[in-house]
Amino acid sequence: MKTSSIFTVLLLCLLAGTGALAQSNTDSTARKGRWGVEGRADKISDKISREVGLNKEQHHKIYVINEDIIRRMDVIRANKSLSRKERLQQLKTLDTERNQRFKTVFTAAQYKKWNDWDMYKKEHLEEKVEKKRQRKENRESTQH
Repeated sequence: MKTSSIFTVLLLCLLAGTGALAQSNTDSTARKGRWGVEGRADKISDKISREVGLNKEQHHKIYVINEDIIRRMDVIRANKSLSRKERLQQLKTLDTERNQRFKTVFTAAQYKKWNDWDMYKKEHLEEKVEKKRQRKENRESTQH
């Protein structure tokens, strides 16, 4: 009798641990950017809110703008009939539109913070892309 109750307790612990592990894997998958439009808009809006100090009403307005822009960006990215240059141009136009719409929600000080932060992110991304390009060139030159 004792053996079967110990076995039952161990089995329950094992099943509970497996459930926790499965939940952990789901959470890590979500962090890798496999979110829907709403999740991505929420994540971006939260970051912006923390960075520039938005109130609840501003946060909601920024969320709505981000959701709209993300949906439209996804459509552009999915449109394989566009050339790479056309796709990039349309994405850049949407980025400009988002900045203009943000300007109507932010105070002047918040917009400056947003603009400075956005420029920093873009510069950082350009540096990463350049390093990646250099590594690729180095690999190619050492193979020849």
